[in-house]
Amino acid sequence: MQDWTAALPREKNQLFNIVVRRWELSYAMMSVALDDALSMRARGELVCARQQVSITTELLERFASRLLSDCIVLEEKGRSIRELPAVEPLKPEFFRGMIGRKAACWSELVHLVLFGDRTRFFQKLRILSDTLHELDREFRKVSEGLSLGLSKRSEDYWKALECVHYDLTTCLRESEVLFKSFLRVLSMEQTMALAAEFESPRPPKRLRLRPSLSGASA
Repeated sequence: MQDWTAALPREKNQLFNIVVRRWELSYAMMSVALDDALSMRARGELVCARQQVSITTELLERFASRLLSDCIVLEEKGRSIRELPAVEPLKPEFFRGMIGRKAACWSELVHLVLFGDRTRFFQKLRILSDTLHELDREFRKVSEGLSLGLSKRSEDYWKALECVHYDLTTCLRESEVLFKSFLRVLSMEQTMALAAEFESPRPPKRLRLRPSLSGASA
């Protein structure tokens, strides 16, 4: 997509790098913690591995809160922008787990029935936010199952954690594409105002969930 691949002007590129670096740092801390947990499990250090998963869960919550908070900033700022960028729907093949795939199937469906770049932009932003929230919740649920030491389901739990991590990566990359596309349509004055919003982020809140994320058939 041209909005994603084209270079940004210097001021916009600086803002993009600052915000995305913040996302990437939070994501990296969570990923390293999960890699450590997987390594401990491979060495047979199961108690330590479960404890490390608990740490990962808290780091994931911080990452999700950061990204959700910034998505809210984009949503609210976008309401004052007349022309929003064209976006592509999420792709089911970019996700491994059912949560992500159902969200992507829903994204493809509403992209077909909704008309106008503006409506499609907001829809994709909300679906991404909802998916991130659900993945965070799924990771915590699986982590709690591991902490109980349920050996019969241990293998499934560990696979689920890796699956959620993969889909979180997809959400992060899609958010970066959406953010860069958004920056391209802003005036310099709007870009400066957006930068100010990111410097004083509001407490994260959960965006309105789409029933289809949990109830629609893929």
